[in-house]
Amino acid sequence: MPPKISIITPSYNQAQYLEQTIDSVLSQNYPNLEYMIFDGGSTDNSVEIIKKYEKYLTFWTSEKDKGQSDAINKGLQKVTGEIVNWLNSDDYYEKNTLQIVADAFLDDKINVLCAKSRIFSDIDNSTVHFSQGTDIYPNNLPKTIGQARIDQPETFFRASALKKMGNLNPKFHYVMDKEWWIRYLLLFGLENVKQIDDVLVNFRLHENSKTVSQKNGFQTETNAIFYDLTTIFDFTKEQKSIIQISQNQEISKNIESYLDKDFYQNIGSNSTNIFDKNLIQKSIHHYFLHKADEFYYSHNRTKAVLCLESIDISFLEIAEQNLYHSLKKKINIPVWLTKFVRKIISK
Repeated sequence: MPPKISIITPSYNQAQYLEQTIDSVLSQNYPNLEYMIFDGGSTDNSVEIIKKYEKYLTFWTSEKDKGQSDAINKGLQKVTGEIVNWLNSDDYYEKNTLQIVADAFLDDKINVLCAKSRIFSDIDNSTVHFSQGTDIYPNNLPKTIGQARIDQPETFFRASALKKMGNLNPKFHYVMDKEWWIRYLLLFGLENVKQIDDVLVNFRLHENSKTVSQKNGFQTETNAIFYDLTTIFDFTKEQKSIIQISQNQEISKNIESYLDKDFYQNIGSNSTNIFDKNLIQKSIHHYFLHKADEFYYSHNRTKAVLCLESIDISFLEIAEQNLYHSLKKKINIPVWLTKFVRKIISK
């Protein structure tokens, strides 16, 4: 018998997409599937659609919840599979997704499988682009944590790792998967992560998706993660920098309202690696470099400079030090000249 795969679908008023999502899971005909749907009390015809397939489902419910993270957590508490992920109700799998996932996890050393996805427009089903998958930087764990970019739909976890990671933090509405991924990286590092080029998921862009309509929420909560890490580990200088970078965005002064302080303080006793809090500090400086690069290319030189001034380059690898020096040089070039050069290059 192949390994049991548990898939969770959180949903709320997504009837126009839900059936395609469900069908994409069930039509895999994977012989050891556990599939659960947690509907948040939809008022459209989502329940009718779910009932149409209920004999093929391991479990489903439709009841008021506290949001996406709460719905997924209900599933995480019930799953019994060896491999786990969730599929949102506006996305769908490619035909052979689950078999590809199962084959990868036959290697007992693998904790995480990172694949790729097709990003498409709901307007005409056209492909916008293909993802590069979750960002992994071999031999550079601080950079991987500092950027912490996870393509969640095509990133599958071994259940034994999830038990150590714990449930999603329901206080995050946009970056719960990013914070979850940071927890994984701090606990396990990069050694047991496998990357493949297969496209496993179709990720839908539509006007009501958070990715399209609520981009600022992602950045606000990401800043909150790193702000809270500076508080937990007493990095006063870095904390002041994040407050400066985050001006005009809400940063709570109450650490308990975001991260689980006990979890992060006890990482060392649970990690499979030798944990040193300097890893957190290095990761924060990689975050500053990442933001400096973003701010520069979005023509926000003031914040790019703030980020660069916050970096201790001794925390960066050679490649990142080169980027740091390159950005510092570019910052001094007049804005009009930069725009002119980019215009010429784009032609």
